Amino acid sequence: MIDPADLDALTLSRAIHRKRITCEQVMERSLDRIQRLNPKINAIVSPRRTADLLAEARERDRELEAGRSHGWLHGLPVAIKDLSEAKGIACTYGSPIYRNFVPDFDDIQVERIKRAGAIVIGKTNTPEWGFGSHSYNPVFGVTRNPYDTSRSAGGSSGGAGAALAARLVPVADGSDMMGSLRNPAAFNNVVGFRPSFGRIPGLPGKDVYMNQLAVLGPMARNVADVMALLNIQSGFDARDPLSLPEEPVRLREDFDPKGVRVGWLGDFGGYLPFEPGVLELGRASLSVFERMGCRVSEVLPDFDMDRLWWAWTTLRGWLTAGSLRGHYENPAERALLKPEILFEIRAGLKVTAEDVYEASAVRTAWLQAVLKLFERHDFLILPAAQVFPFDADIPWPREITGRKMDTYHRWMEVVIGPSMAGLPVAAMPAGFGPGGLPAGIQIVGRPRADAAVLDFAQAYERATDWLQRRPPLG
Repeated sequence: MIDPADLDALTLSRAIHRKRITCEQVMERSLDRIQRLNPKINAIVSPRRTADLLAEARERDRELEAGRSHGWLHGLPVAIKDLSEAKGIACTYGSPIYRNFVPDFDDIQVERIKRAGAIVIGKTNTPEWGFGSHSYNPVFGVTRNPYDTSRSAGGSSGGAGAALAARLVPVADGSDMMGSLRNPAAFNNVVGFRPSFGRIPGLPGKDVYMNQLAVLGPMARNVADVMALLNIQSGFDARDPLSLPEEPVRLREDFDPKGVRVGWLGDFGGYLPFEPGVLELGRASLSVFERMGCRVSEVLPDFDMDRLWWAWTTLRGWLTAGSLRGHYENPAERALLKPEILFEIRAGLKVTAEDVYEASAVRTAWLQAVLKLFERHDFLILPAAQVFPFDADIPWPREITGRKMDTYHRWMEVVIGPSMAGLPVAAMPAGFGPGGLPAGIQIVGRPRADAAVLDFAQAYERATDWLQRRPPLG
């Protein structure tokens, strides 16, 4: 009998459509695996009733028997990140303020995922309001890494990353402002993709005009599955007037990486600190690109990286204060916000209109500096995190190689460059360090070059075996 945990998402979909396994059998085996392994990692939260899920799976089987399929996700179990609303399932945003909130609607991407035939089994855990690259919150607790359950699964899509690595779900959605699709991919040895802004519509009822630092995106255990889910999530929706009516992404089977020019950003000339071994694994991945026939060179942007950090924290704090100010001004709710969120709001409340304008100007100058790099390089490569998965029982790394982190997110500064430039990024594995802990790299492409990034990422995937490795958990 086929074990769904052994198959990638597209292969499992083909098995279902060819009647080699039923949707009900997929659901039964998936729920059995979740029951056995999820208590060890706490990746999936707010699970739906087993009886209801099996009934939905049987209905999917009846539809197939009648010759009807909703799409390639037909009958596949998925769990939605707990920052997106799914009708009838608690959406807490990791906050005790919303512990009992059960939406009566789906957000745009959830509508599309359901329409493509997926069965939503519950949610994936996330840090409170998505703040911080470590998925813990006072509602559900800590999500742990399947490669070592004493370690963090990253965040804010940590529940999604851990669920994928543990083979609890075949694909997962996530979101990314400050590496939230990239850090969990690196920590869990899976693939995360931060698409160009506008490719996936934003969330209805929330600001879709000013918040252009965050995007939704797909995660999976290989690039082909990431591409397939991206195409489900993507496309114009009038509720988000900045969303793009782009054609679906198609991976090119004839893509040849020979001669591709790769620029290694590394630690930006010693600017960023790294835990010993992380930068070295990233640098070692360059030999993979060389074997692929790429032309690899080191590159350093002509830019004041401290100025970029100032602009990033200014815009991030300003946006946070705008979105969460109502909770902050309610004393009872303010007491339920974690210190890192209070830090962001208080910083954001001090930001002036002149600060916002200057930070936006810095962001524009950064994009121009990066575009100059792309005159000589086709893709830019840098690590996806500055540390290996860390102790799951601490909120965040306080220092790296003796350098104290002056904010709760400074240890993830390596991801802000692509976010500020609005560039597509594939987070790919870079191998394993001490104790078998995963690490990863970012493959960064030109503006709107989502398809090219995924083509190149798939070529890299095929040149390694890292995604074939499974965690010792289960």
